[in-house]
Amino acid sequence: MPSGLDFMSEIVERTGASDIIFAPGAPAAIWVAGRMRFLETEPLTPESIAEMFIPLLTAEQAGRLKEMGDLDVSIGRAGVGRFRLNVHRQRGSLSVATRFIPHEIPAFDQLRLPARVLDFARLPRGMVLVTGGAATGKSTTLAAMINHMNHTYAYHIITLEDPIEYTFRHAKSVVEQREIGVDSPSFASALRHVVRQRPDVVLIGEMRDLETIATALTAAEAGHLVLATLHTNSAVQTIDRIIDVFPAAQQSQVRIQLSAALQGVCCQMLFHDALTDGQVAAVEVLVPTQPIRRAIRDSDTHLIQGMVEMGLRDGMQTMDKAVADLVREGRITADEALASAQDPEKVRKILAA
Repeated sequence: MPSGLDFMSEIVERTGASDIIFAPGAPAAIWVAGRMRFLETEPLTPESIAEMFIPLLTAEQAGRLKEMGDLDVSIGRAGVGRFRLNVHRQRGSLSVATRFIPHEIPAFDQLRLPARVLDFARLPRGMVLVTGGAATGKSTTLAAMINHMNHTYAYHIITLEDPIEYTFRHAKSVVEQREIGVDSPSFASALRHVVRQRPDVVLIGEMRDLETIATALTAAEAGHLVLATLHTNSAVQTIDRIIDVFPAAQQSQVRIQLSAALQGVCCQMLFHDALTDGQVAAVEVLVPTQPIRRAIRDSDTHLIQGMVEMGLRDGMQTMDKAVADLVREGRITADEALASAQDPEKVRKILAA
């Protein structure tokens, strides 16, 4: 049986897969341009999966897997790229979910992101959030932003990731990458110390809990540019999620902090692109104008969606407009747009206009 790293590398080079799932009882399943299919191979067994992947783990990692039943790690192959692995148990056997991360970081024009998103990479301070569900390109967007800064500005950039995905080489900036569980025990612990390391930019792989969010807000207030991700599906939901993490007694103060620190929200969805047979992003963009900052501060976040709809001049756009634009370009179908729309009726009206 080939090693898991050899097998994954061969699959990626042959098929262009972005994700591979190894589960007992079925052949490996791959996602290419957002669509899943099985490889034409024999079904995997618990023994074959363990034989491929357990040797890739250190003794400490194997111990964590045995104790917790889940393990996130990353591993690289020269000339191919990196793989982010989630090794886990199901029905008493090992399964492995993998994501391929190429060595080369895509440029902004390759990602077809709105121009306003690149402006977020030019900010000197504050908080920028890239959000969306799983496998929507959040890490790639953040990597493109970091790469732009690295080659444009003389910055000290620190990334906090679990695990490390894209890797950066020092260019005009110094880029340090810290892996949670290896270089620091938690995001919150790393953040508490990172402010003493004279960073200009701090990337947080995921804001998972109250302590991490609170420390990130404090870092943004202190004059650092903080980039982070959340698993939320709209800009308004992102703002509400941050506030709702805190106890009711603290929420008024958090609204004030967030209204001052927030510099932008980029919410993403990925679709199969009918024109290129690749993938294309639909992106909602929020830019905190003074009315939006006031709505956050005064607990009127229900007003923000309308402000985003009317904020084209400031570089804003809703997800519904983004998916409708993809339909007009022939990249996705109207049915796909309606299925993913926040307000399907509004999308119908946009398409009929």
